[in-house]
Amino acid sequence: MRKDPIDRLRRPFDHFMHHQTTGGVLLFIGALVAMVLANSPWREAYHHLWEVPMGLDLGGYRLERSLHHWVNDGLMALFFFVVGLELKREVVGGELSDPRKALLPVAAGFGGMIMPALLYTLLNPPGSSTASGWGVPMATDIAFALGIMALLGSKVPAALKVFLTTVAIADDLGSVLVIAFFYTSDIGWSYLAIGGGALALMTLANLMGVRSALFYGVVGICLLWTAFLLSGVHATIAGVLAAFTIPARTKLNEAQFLSSLRKLTDRFSRQDPNGLPTLTEEQMQTVSAIKDSAKHAETPLQRLEQGLHPLVAFVILPLFAFANAGVELPNDMPSALQGTVFLGVLLGLVVGKPVGILVTCWLLLRTGAAKLSAGIRWGHLVGMSILAGVGFTMSLFVNELAFQDAEPVQQAKLAIILASVIAGGGGYLWLRSAAEPAPAKSEGDRSARKKAKSTTPH
Repeated sequence: MRKDPIDRLRRPFDHFMHHQTTGGVLLFIGALVAMVLANSPWREAYHHLWEVPMGLDLGGYRLERSLHHWVNDGLMALFFFVVGLELKREVVGGELSDPRKALLPVAAGFGGMIMPALLYTLLNPPGSSTASGWGVPMATDIAFALGIMALLGSKVPAALKVFLTTVAIADDLGSVLVIAFFYTSDIGWSYLAIGGGALALMTLANLMGVRSALFYGVVGICLLWTAFLLSGVHATIAGVLAAFTIPARTKLNEAQFLSSLRKLTDRFSRQDPNGLPTLTEEQMQTVSAIKDSAKHAETPLQRLEQGLHPLVAFVILPLFAFANAGVELPNDMPSALQGTVFLGVLLGLVVGKPVGILVTCWLLLRTGAAKLSAGIRWGHLVGMSILAGVGFTMSLFVNELAFQDAEPVQQAKLAIILASVIAGGGGYLWLRSAAEPAPAKSEGDRSARKKAKSTTPH
């Protein structure tokens, strides 16, 4: 295939954008820039930026929110939509489709949510002004955690990456349920009914075979998301619910696709190009038919997940970090570091996460209810559970919902950032040290190599 100059210029950029660690790198950069700006002479401009009002005016009705709200309630709905697509894909044909394989990582995911919440509650008991923050240290940031694990390459088994992904997906689902049931304000039932009708319409369209992404986008945004936004139920929940209505079935099965492809390629090869450098009209029609076959062999769920993933990983999540990680370091830092919110979130992520995951795994393996995948050792599980304490995105998100006062929000943000650094660095170092050492060279191997070298002709 001929390479144009633009292809050579794009190659490093494409490689960077498709690398597994890129999303985590950009997320870290967004958070770092926010921290720097929030503690610089431009702090007022930084905070004022997110309070700028933005709105839509439709027929005299105005829907207005601050830029910060549009990022957290609007753009993050797309993030939760992609999370929902990943969940459905795993349930339909992935790690969550086989209950025996899914039991251990899913249970570990929920165990890794319960223990951090308990630790936080011990320091912030029910009835205290900060008790509502128990949901902050519960979730794992899948982009950061997998990005750090990807840095280890072949030093960790592929099965461990799948295990971590399933754990993160399970506690993403748990976090969504926590937001829905515990961090939802007063409910506007009339708007919720409209949202329910939109969800029913999308489900019916799926059952009837509607596969147009445009249809699901229009109904999902214009009706479902808007209705949830106005109902008081957090609008990001609409993203997850909408994802479960997206068709996950192909129009052509594997045998049908292969048969169609053979017929079309045979027809293409028989069509005379007349020596022209461009395709004939007949060949263009055949190419279009091949494209249609390929499209029908792919599910709408796969197309949407693949299409939206770059937008979410490289734009929305870094922007979210930039909007939410800008915590001003307090003047009285020792007092802030001794605050119950700070200690509860920090201990929840750094201690509660790994303890919850490991205790759950030990119980299930001890009773024989589950078994480890081939290639995973307890040393790997320990490193993975430490890495699961990186709770950046979801923890910051729940933090914005859990507290109204600035002081606990600030303490929680400090704890989230510090815990993510500790968990990320600690998990990386542990997994690196737990990697299988290269096999030792035996005395026989060395003597055999010397003998071979001595007999090699010069």
